Amino acid sequence: MVRMKFLVAALLALAPVTVAAQVAAAPVTPVETVAVPAGAAAPVRVAPDSGFGQPNGSWQLQQPVTKIARDGYGMVNGILNPLMIGISIFVLALLGWVIFRYRAARNPTASRTSHNTLVEVIWTVVPVLLLVWIAVPSFRLLANQYAPQKADLTIKATGHQWYWEYEYPDQGGFSFDSIMLTKAEAAKAGSPYMLDVDNRIVVPVGKTVKVLTTSADVIHAWMVPAFWVQMDAVPGRINETWFKADKPGVYFGQCYQLCGTRHAFMPIAVEVVSQAQFDAWVAAKKRENGITDAPAAAAPAAAGGSAAAEAATTPTPAEPVAPAPAPAAAAPTA
Repeated sequence: MVRMKFLVAALLALAPVTVAAQVAAAPVTPVETVAVPAGAAAPVRVAPDSGFGQPNGSWQLQQPVTKIARDGYGMVNGILNPLMIGISIFVLALLGWVIFRYRAARNPTASRTSHNTLVEVIWTVVPVLLLVWIAVPSFRLLANQYAPQKADLTIKATGHQWYWEYEYPDQGGFSFDSIMLTKAEAAKAGSPYMLDVDNRIVVPVGKTVKVLTTSADVIHAWMVPAFWVQMDAVPGRINETWFKADKPGVYFGQCYQLCGTRHAFMPIAVEVVSQAQFDAWVAAKKRENGITDAPAAAAPAAAGGSAAAEAATTPTPAEPVAPAPAPAAAAPTA
């Protein structure tokens, strides 16, 4: 029995080396940025691509399209999955060996060993080291995910039972509701049922988008898996998250907090387009909501004209007047 415990200790000591080798051999393929013609027209409900931005029937995560998502994807596939597989194989193999080696036929007299200090120290220290190894990149990922960024665009997302309302405060403050398509509408549009909506969010590709979340009733959560973004929407509170999509397309998400009977029917749809398409979409939304841009200030005149005009309108200070000479004294009489 003592020899078996020492064997367990030796295998546990070698486990981190095996896992580290598996992690190093698990590269993550980055997503390439797809260029969109700058002169393209405003978006007209881009058709979803089953290859990304939505569930594809696989047990794996969705294809990442932001840096944060790629970091998270790499942590899951490069650290967590190999670690879980390695520990599972090791424990099952050890269990099978113990069942065979220490069966009753070969050991009619059971061992009375009560403890082994070295083995107990090892199976305490090794899991702690593994947890620290997981925690360091995990904390770094969380810090990057929620660190405030300088935003190119801000969107306010307000959760309702059971739909989302969006506002673009930097583009005149227009807003709209985003409601799930019915089964017939989704089939007609060629969109996945329970994922697409009547009014999608539209954002430019390669720009940092800040999302402010809140709620008008109960707690909701704004979540898009391909962006690796999830943030609670709490009544009376403004929460903040961000994303920067590298690839144009349509990306779907859902409310991620149980919020009532129709919780499953308030999806999220984000359409990532070129800057030209986004500008055209914003202009159309402004016209639709009767928002006009403030007139630009008049340009200053040319330098010469400006100087002349300034000289003409600037009063000239009066010149000092010399005092009148004093009258001459009268000549004395004889």
